[in-house]
Amino acid sequence: MKISIITVSYNSETTIETTLQSVVNQTYDNIEYIVVDGGSTDGTLSLIDKYKSHIDKWVSEPDKGIFDAMNKGIKMATGDVVGIINSDDLFNSDRSIEKVMNVFNSNIELDSLYADLYYVSQTDTNKIVRRWITGEKRPFNKGWHPGHPTFYVKKKVYDKRGLYNIDLALASDFEVMLRFIEKYQISTYYLKEPLVRMRLGGASNNSFKGLITQNIDCIRAFRVNNLKVNKFMYPIYRLLPKLLQFKK
Repeated sequence: MKISIITVSYNSETTIETTLQSVVNQTYDNIEYIVVDGGSTDGTLSLIDKYKSHIDKWVSEPDKGIFDAMNKGIKMATGDVVGIINSDDLFNSDRSIEKVMNVFNSNIELDSLYADLYYVSQTDTNKIVRRWITGEKRPFNKGWHPGHPTFYVKKKVYDKRGLYNIDLALASDFEVMLRFIEKYQISTYYLKEPLVRMRLGGASNNSFKGLITQNIDCIRAFRVNNLKVNKFMYPIYRLLPKLLQFKK
């Protein structure tokens, strides 16, 4: 079974080489690697070119943001399974994709998989700042959801249920997981180990304003999918467990 791994980037010269090396070093031997760049003006394209022999498809052109770029990558994908590793993230081990695909290859009818992840320091990916232990599936409206970088989905699910809703700004990744798992009840599997190291930061969690905007967009995600949520309690349900994940 083939897996398509997608990396989206924009002016990522300080981090993308770690990501590229992380994909290149994976032990699974049936990977289609796709890189979608937003028209970088720094050294990102030189680094992509350095690894072009390991990249099956890549494009660099303006886009409407990170989730529009992800949609482009998914449309380009020909694998049975699709996974996304952003240009400031890396796999936790060289066997991460092998472990993912062992599950899919053993469960042919499985639609999706999610796992745990580590948030790490921007400057030292060996320094774990937060451990996201996702746990077994629970209701989204009680604050549970998988870490998006650990979410692997059959291509046929995207073809049938749609791509990322780019109108939801900071919660497009949340919305696609909510739509697939909660609304359409696709089958999913919890792989109880960290798959990804994600650098702490980003628009949704590096400022109070970003956190507020993300929570507003998450509530919108419930509404566009006609799913019930308590708009007053949901931010509490969502944020409190995350605070407990930070390493003391």
